[in-house]
Amino acid sequence: MLGSSYNQSTYAADAGVSYLQSVDELIKVLSASVHLEECIDAAAQAIKRSILNGGKLITCGNGGSAADALHLSEELVGRYKAERRSLPAICLNADVTAITCIGNDYGFDEIYARQLEGLGKLGDVLVGFSTSGNSANIIKAFEQATAQGITTIYLGGKDGGMIKGTCDIELIVPSNTTARIQEVHTLILHQWLEELDATDWSDLK
Repeated sequence: MLGSSYNQSTYAADAGVSYLQSVDELIKVLSASVHLEECIDAAAQAIKRSILNGGKLITCGNGGSAADALHLSEELVGRYKAERRSLPAICLNADVTAITCIGNDYGFDEIYARQLEGLGKLGDVLVGFSTSGNSANIIKAFEQATAQGITTIYLGGKDGGMIKGTCDIELIVPSNTTARIQEVHTLILHQWLEELDATDWSDLK
């Protein structure tokens, strides 16, 4: 806890970007992201359609994006806001034993593609998070998903990286700041959860 004698201006200088600067930047990025609405809705419909037809949601990412991937999948299996049945979702970066086994035997680039080969099926949806669009293991996961007939949804940022143009639905946040990209990714996944919460799942087997 900061004492009353602590020099706030010194703290702000040491911290780099101030809170108000971050807020201002986020507001600008959000305004520039309005054009993503159609793709956000298309992705929500793809996820919903997959689950209604017996498929599942599969997610993956690295670092902070791994946390986003885990966040999305756990909200389906648990719940977001509405009281509804559990929905099928798997996060590929959640199983540390699989990741270390595959990484040890095949290399880190294969940790998601290898899992997808065993766990994914035609009609599933893969959501991959990569703020740079250049993560080799996410690229390979999307390639594997395409080979298996799995719908691919990419949440990225910056210029879209190497992944841009390779997925069925692409949501590229117009920012070069990783933190702002991830903050908008959270907003997007929450919007998907709003749609899933509003869906009637009573006929789901």
